[in-house]
Amino acid sequence: MRYFVEIFPILAEPNLVSILVRTVLAIICAGLIGYDRHTHGAPAGLRTHILVCVGAMIAMSTGQYTSLVFGNADITRIGAQVVSGIGFLGAGSIIVTRSNHIAGLTTAAGLWASACIGLALGVGFYEGALVGTVAVYFTESLIRGWSKSLRRNKGNFYRDDDKEVKSSED
Repeated sequence: MRYFVEIFPILAEPNLVSILVRTVLAIICAGLIGYDRHTHGAPAGLRTHILVCVGAMIAMSTGQYTSLVFGNADITRIGAQVVSGIGFLGAGSIIVTRSNHIAGLTTAAGLWASACIGLALGVGFYEGALVGTVAVYFTESLIRGWSKSLRRNKGNFYRDDDKEVKSSED
């Protein structure tokens, strides 16, 4: 089911052409997601999403390259560190305001998704990265109005340590 690699076998392994294609796709995919976040004033916008995605792509391509060159390396090891490390960046974008309003959750989730798209691109899983980009963009842009409508009608409250905390998306 690896259509891109079947059509363009040069894209399978890390080489100059495949790394250029992966980098351009990372910029486009994360740029689409980051642009949406930027237009809505989120803490992490266009540049941050692109940097996260490109960095994750480089990390995963490095893992693939290391495995090919040294043979005995675990290709997923570096990627696993990206997944856990992105949590720190995402956590930095989540804030609780004075009125106990939580902000930044969607931005943090978008950064995590951008990193995962970068990992997919980095290993040459182009189809997964492109479908994932469409899904994330759809979720962040097109569902926004529906989500706001739901919050307006029902409210979005939960209880935490006997305090009422209001949460919302970015």
